[in-house]
Amino acid sequence: MKRLLLVEDDRALREGLRDAFTDEGYDVSPVADGNAARELALTRHFDVVVLDVMLPGRSGYEVLRAIREARLATPVLLLTAKTDEADKVLGLDLGADDHLGKPFGMRELIARVRALLRRHGRDTRSPQAAQQVFRLGRREIDLGAFEIRVDGQRIESLSKKEAGMLALLFAERGLAVRRERILDLVWGSDAYVGPRAVDTHMVNLRTKLEDDSRRPQHLLTVHGVGYRLVVDAEPERG
Repeated sequence: MKRLLLVEDDRALREGLRDAFTDEGYDVSPVADGNAARELALTRHFDVVVLDVMLPGRSGYEVLRAIREARLATPVLLLTAKTDEADKVLGLDLGADDHLGKPFGMRELIARVRALLRRHGRDTRSPQAAQQVFRLGRREIDLGAFEIRVDGQRIESLSKKEAGMLALLFAERGLAVRRERILDLVWGSDAYVGPRAVDTHMVNLRTKLEDDSRRPQHLLTVHGVGYRLVVDAEPERG
């Protein structure tokens, strides 16, 4: 089930949108102000954000800026009553993936959200759908076989959680992935574990994948956020 963050201060419209997206099979988190939207967007995983521009607390532009400054690739669709081209350009420059002016048709909004998810499917899918084999330096990581190879020979095995972490980090390689999102997607929302579990597994992964685990070159810490994967040669993302 795709998770959608819905940010709209008009109660009637918010409830209508919530019901419409819920009927389409989305797990909808509705909020009414920019401060709550920023907090949720930066601490929980969402597959897509539908974000009104005119909000109490913080504007939609400020929320969008915070999402992109955290290097989150979550697709964002802006809702705006403004029709000025400069406002549309500002939203796109801040990192919006699409925008829709009010008033709008519900069917068009739902179709645009589906299109965003198709375009960003590689970045928002579950870790299990990520590429199965990739390289870090001289090591070849085979997620399907749960093993690490050098020159075709298995040198280490991977646990299910380690493979899940690597799949997620590889799917969003180059971007910071928050600890909370790793927990959510790899351990599951019902697991009674905390962020320290992610850190412990990262220590083990660095031991297996880095030439010097104390000076990692691939599995990097982003302080106050989480972790980022750096690959030697970026594969095509066509």
